[in-house]
Amino acid sequence: MNSIIPLLDIELPAPRGHAPLRHPHSVRRTTSIDVTWPNGHETNMHLHGYGRDIYTPAEGGDPEVVCADEVFAEISADRTIQAIRSEPARENIGKLVGVRGGGYLRSALNDSLPEEQAKGSPLYLLIDDISGASLVSGWALYSQGVSKIPDMSDEERQAMAAQREGVCIGFRPGSSALESMGDLGTRHRSSRVIPLHHPDDPTGWHSLRYSNDLSFRRARRIDVWIDGDIQIDATFQDTAAQPDGERIAVHEYSLYVTADPETLVIKTIAATPHVLPFPECPNAIENISKMVGRPLGEMRTAVLVEFPKVLGCTHLNDCMRSIAEVPMLIKALRQRS
Repeated sequence: MNSIIPLLDIELPAPRGHAPLRHPHSVRRTTSIDVTWPNGHETNMHLHGYGRDIYTPAEGGDPEVVCADEVFAEISADRTIQAIRSEPARENIGKLVGVRGGGYLRSALNDSLPEEQAKGSPLYLLIDDISGASLVSGWALYSQGVSKIPDMSDEERQAMAAQREGVCIGFRPGSSALESMGDLGTRHRSSRVIPLHHPDDPTGWHSLRYSNDLSFRRARRIDVWIDGDIQIDATFQDTAAQPDGERIAVHEYSLYVTADPETLVIKTIAATPHVLPFPECPNAIENISKMVGRPLGEMRTAVLVEFPKVLGCTHLNDCMRSIAEVPMLIKALRQRS
């Protein structure tokens, strides 16, 4: 097999489970994007995103809500934004109508709402996530059997494989994903997962809807506290609802980072893959030590530069990019010292 880095022997899936209990004197960000098809799975998808930052006092107890944002969007099958609004309202958010997720959405976001990037708001992370959520959401249709991959000829399979080869480490030359091309909807490794809320900490996550309706969810959690160094525990999870009301995950990562409390430069970084679709996917964790020495605030751009195509996993990249907002969470934490 033509590989970029050696194939790791990692047993997956191994879902992480409930969110951990909140640390005293910490800030936690949770975000979720729920995708539904209220008018039928062949019509526009509707996205509801919610993001919340909470502070946990040093003595523990109920959290203080630092800020919260919601976004509502309607997106066509080609992932073009047809309508979008936010709560609280942002004056220029309407400029994103007509932009396609996966096209130039991120640059359009920076142009339309530069102040959101500057302050690292939950809204910024939610809109940045529309590209990934709108792309992966189609997996929910296959997981419930609503959509089926049509029969393909060998020539069509080869053409599809050629188109996807080299997109990421999971599709590197010779990967099992390419060998099973045309049957990806049934060949994905996935896992049933338990609710993200910890039973002993019901306020540790914002409210999440659980049902057996056809739906997809992208969820994130970022915990930040200081114990000598800045400590960061972040997770990323893509799930789909099932007919019995449970959820099944196709992507899940945990990321653990320490950073200098004065310079905000990364000192250590490690990732744990929990659920990924193909055996080659976890190899991306071997590369991420390149981020040691980088300022946290540069992660959104540095990750894309250092881990393009087969050097990275799209979903691990997304998880790492999200910690670019940690400096703002640290600011909120220090304001409450």
